[in-house]
Amino acid sequence: MLDKKDKMIVEKLQRNGRISMSELAQEVSLSDTPCLRRVKKLEQGGVIEGYQAILNRQAFNLNVLVYAFVRLSANSDNLANQFEQTVAGLEQVLECSVVTGAYDYLLKIIAEDLEDYESFVKKSLGRMDYIATIESTVVLKQTFSRNTLPIKPF
Repeated sequence: MLDKKDKMIVEKLQRNGRISMSELAQEVSLSDTPCLRRVKKLEQGGVIEGYQAILNRQAFNLNVLVYAFVRLSANSDNLANQFEQTVAGLEQVLECSVVTGAYDYLLKIIAEDLEDYESFVKKSLGRMDYIATIESTVVLKQTFSRNTLPIKPF
């Protein structure tokens, strides 16, 4: 369970993972050593999973964002595991979620353009003979995307 100081630390770090330890300590009213100790404990406990740069996809000519609903040909642990392992290895797949309803999975896929996405579907997803259906939804405009969790008030 996270206490008030831990929540303050993770809230600050998720907004600025490059903040210096002394600045972080000052902002959460701790001295450097106890703050560092708490951060290390949060990392080791799996609360903080990592740090990364958030990139602008258009800067890399990745202009198309697609959500693809996937239904497998059968509901079995073997096929689900096989599918999940295969899509985990596809760099264009940013997210893979198990969903309820008419489909089994929801994939978030990035591509340079629609032709690139079509090629990806045919050459990557299309080769998986255990996929029964793929239904794609192309994002016309992304109004916002959050990379921070809504941490409850301290």
